[in-house]
Amino acid sequence: MLSRMLLVFLSLSLFSSASSLSCRWMDHKFRQHSHNSLDLIERMAHNSTKTTEDVEVNFPHHLYSQASKASAEDKLRFTIQILEEMAALFEKDHSNASWEEITVDHFLIVVTQQADGLHSCVKSHGHKKQNKKLRMYFKRLSHIMEQMGHSAESWELIRKEMKTHLMRADQLASSLLTT
Repeated sequence: MLSRMLLVFLSLSLFSSASSLSCRWMDHKFRQHSHNSLDLIERMAHNSTKTTEDVEVNFPHHLYSQASKASAEDKLRFTIQILEEMAALFEKDHSNASWEEITVDHFLIVVTQQADGLHSCVKSHGHKKQNKKLRMYFKRLSHIMEQMGHSAESWELIRKEMKTHLMRADQLASSLLTT
């Protein structure tokens, strides 16, 4: 846990100093990190022995539709928020999940690096404008996990939801690529 926090702080330091690079990170590293995060979350599925119950989560498609019509900076902020909320979810007790710990650790590192890299593309680093509806959605996911006792089934449900988020966030951010 401490090593992850140290990695996050080091990444933040590096990327905040690189913010004058415009969007070089987006043009050169985004696709690689996006591919890696999707690959890692898919690997978790291969290690999973559980299926999910019929729990209604209500994926926020409408929020992605709104974000797709927003400015480039707002699209990036939305994508960053998704990645940060996702990382926070995966920091919770996942000991009941059937995934390999090293895969989850690598996934968290890649998602955190991706969020940090996207931060370098956001021009105004002042007030962090967050989408309240997206925040409430992730709180609801956390509550569902608690109700299900952080079981393997709840983690498989979360993994599937996060895979969909990664694919949608990739589409949203890819629309901003210049190369």
